[in-house]
Amino acid sequence: MISKKTILLPKHRKIFEQIGENIKLARKRRKLTTEQVSERAGIHRATLYRIEKGDPGVAIGLYFNVFRVFNLQDDFLKLAVDDEFGRKLQDLDLL
Repeated sequence: MISKKTILLPKHRKIFEQIGENIKLARKRRKLTTEQVSERAGIHRATLYRIEKGDPGVAIGLYFNVFRVFNLQDDFLKLAVDDEFGRKLQDLDLL
């Protein structure tokens, strides 16, 4: 199976890198090893390494599993919650 490489602009790649760094810090704050987190998340350690590096090619569900290990799953509810541009478009359509 040939996998497609996810292509992102550098400024967008930095967002993923920051998420990866936040995940790594969350793990370290809890004094958990990569083995413990990967086992609890049901992923391989290599996948956790990719997540902590902010790899956009890792499925979002696997990111969620890691967040769940840290009891941060509610942070996923914050994704796209403030769709200001979408609301403006909707308001224009209502006029």
